[in-house]
Amino acid sequence: MRVFVTGATGFVGSAVVESLLEAGHQVVGLVRSEAGADALAARGAGVLRGDLEDHDSLRRGADGADAVIHAAFIHDFSAFARSCEIDRRAIGAIGAALQGTARPLLVTSGLALVAPGRPATEADMPPAATAGYPRASEAAVLELAAGGVNAGVVRLPASVHGAGDHGFVPFLIGLAREKGVSAYVGDGQNRWPAVHRRDAAQLYRLGIENAEAGATYHAIAEDGIRFRDIADAIGRRLGVPVRGVTPEAAPAHFSWMAHFAAMDMPASSARTRAALGWTPREIGLFADMAHAGYFPA
Repeated sequence: MRVFVTGATGFVGSAVVESLLEAGHQVVGLVRSEAGADALAARGAGVLRGDLEDHDSLRRGADGADAVIHAAFIHDFSAFARSCEIDRRAIGAIGAALQGTARPLLVTSGLALVAPGRPATEADMPPAATAGYPRASEAAVLELAAGGVNAGVVRLPASVHGAGDHGFVPFLIGLAREKGVSAYVGDGQNRWPAVHRRDAAQLYRLGIENAEAGATYHAIAEDGIRFRDIADAIGRRLGVPVRGVTPEAAPAHFSWMAHFAAMDMPASSARTRAALGWTPREIGLFADMAHAGYFPA
């Protein structure tokens, strides 16, 4: 297959590109910069210059592909609502190019607020977009699917880890260095699921190869790691105290991440594993934190 990948040079997207190429697929990646284009071409993938707000480039990429993986998202949490709106419109533009065909689209989403307090399953509906959490990736997919587009979703956990990670866990490590304390909210019993980036990439590939219309897949290797255990691991490695903060004090400590730091979002991937034959094989979060450059000198 010829697969168009947005976010092709990103942390997850670059692993997706590698997995697709290794399986013999052709890949065209959306890139914004010359450096990104050079890096993608060096790996043997095609290059399409553009970005998520350039809908003409999105449509061109989708028009020339047998399948599309949307792995891009603007991770600017200081302007999260804007990032979510750009994402929603980009999904709509890609979907419009696939209208009237059977060509599959897999869109990236998350697990925040899907099933607070219990393990989320693939059957759970996404939360409605609100001012507090405005991400509407899955709502956009549902709209496309209702119009006949062969669209599905991959839900990623709070921690997609591996060498080069620049997500939530590295932010927590940097925060602990800066403040001299590794913190959690309340009693720290809230849970975060996790997956290695290479395992997640394999799931995207399997999902696009199977092309089940309307499918929701969970890229979950570890169902739920206590946030306090993550804070403890960071504290031990940095030699700083580990402390709980109240929900009221969390914004002062965690800044934009306070909402996520308090979320309980365990998740199951049992249905995904059964449907795709997906079996995570990479190391877990804590082993990865010890060996993948999370604590540079």
